[in-house]
This record gives sequence, C-alpha cells and structure tokens, in this order.
Amino acid sequence: MERPVKIAISGKGGVGKTTIAALVCKAFQEKGYRVLAVDADPAMGLASALGFPPTIPLTPLADMKELIAERTGVMPGSPAPFFTLNPHVADLPETLCKEHNGIKLLVMGSVRQGGGGCLCPEGALLRALVQHLLLSHNEAIIMDMEAGLEHLGRSTAQAVDRMLIVVEPGRRSIDTALNIKRLAADIKINRTGLIANKVRNDTDRQFVTAAAEGWEPLAVFPFDATLLQADMMRLPPWQFSPTSLEIARALADMCDVP
Repeated sequence: MERPVKIAISGKGGVGKTTIAALVCKAFQEKGYRVLAVDADPAMGLASALGFPPTIPLTPLADMKELIAERTGVMPGSPAPFFTLNPHVADLPETLCKEHNGIKLLVMGSVRQGGGGCLCPEGALLRALVQHLLLSHNEAIIMDMEAGLEHLGRSTAQAVDRMLIVVEPGRRSIDTALNIKRLAADIKINRTGLIANKVRNDTDRQFVTAAAEGWEPLAVFPFDATLLQADMMRLPPWQFSPTSLEIARALADMCDVP
C-alpha cells in the first residue's frame, strides 16, 4: 500500500451496490488499507452490509441540526438568505466516524428538501465534508453513492480514482448506468467502470454488455441467494459468499492502480 485510494460506487436502487461497496471495503482492508466507508446513499444501508450491530448509534450528518447550525451559521429549515458555504469540517471525520471490525463508517444522510443538490446549510456541510475527505484523507475511502452525483463537485471529482457503476441484467439499471457515466464525465470523472451484479448465466452477461453499448464490465458478480440471507441477518456478505469476496478482491486490485 503506497497511496490513498478514493472510490465512488453508484447505480440504480436495488442493484446491490451497497453489498458490493461492503465487499470492496473488506477487500481493501485485507490489502492493508485503513478503510473509511462513507454512506452517501439516502437508503443508508451500508452499516448493515458491513455488519454494524444496532447497538452502535449512527446518526446521519444531515440530521445533526445543531452541528449544521454551528458550522454554517443557520439552523436547517430556517429562512435565511446567507450561510457559510465552506464550513469548517476538518475535525468531523474523527469525531463522527464509528468503527466496527476495523472498518470506519461515516453516514452522510441526504438533504430532504426540493432537489438533493439545493443550496442549503445541510447541503453545504455535506459537500464540504466530502471535499475534505477526498482531498485530505490518506486512506482508502469507499463511498456508497446514490444514483445522482450531488455530493461530488468539479473541485473534488478529480480526486476520485474510479467511479464504479453497478448494474443488474435489466434495461432500466443499465440506462441509469449510462446516464451516470455521462454525468461523471461532465464533472471530469473519466475512470468509470461497469460492475455487473446478479448475473445468472452467459445470456445475462452478454445482455449487460450489449445493452451497455459494448461497455465491458470490470467485474461480474453471480446471482447468490446466500447474500439475501446475509442481509436478513444483518451480517456482512463475505461471511456467506466467499465467491463474491474473491471477485471483490480482484476488483480492488484493479482499482489499486495509479
């Protein structure tokens, strides 16, 4: 391990990207990295996928109204035309992160008012923290994103080593992936990789590549019913699917390249 690694994982809801994000976190931990998992998806399922027990309290940053008010000068929801657009956030990762089995987790949450990318105190704090993490932290950062890229701006996009976009063998998820790829290119994220998940056979595999306009997947994860069991039991996927972890290890090796 010689350098920090910054990976964003996106895709349409339901394709299994949070499970894959957890597997990639585990793979980088095995490689000797200090891993910071960032849950930037409104569904906030990464803690469960990493096996965090319910006894570890996890409050999304976007819900910390007093902290937001302290750093931006405005209480969320208050009518105020001016607030701090670049709040101080350097101390927040160590203050707010929780750790379980050697993996740190930061839950971002989402802005719940009109359009996730709106100009509001919550959004300003979330964006500032993402910028700080991507530009300053010397570790493997694995971000579980929503389908949009609101947390990433042009100032931080080039700090992302690779954007992994997860699909399943279905037209809607692949259309979403192609749109994410275009959005990523708009903010200068050019190292995107397609990840095919829930693939049952060669027909599924061939469909993904054809529907994705010839875009070959970096990794192909087979459909594995044991992952559903892991989800139901709030246990990490690698405890149930050694095959999926092995694929994630190979994927981590591919991403661990300058």
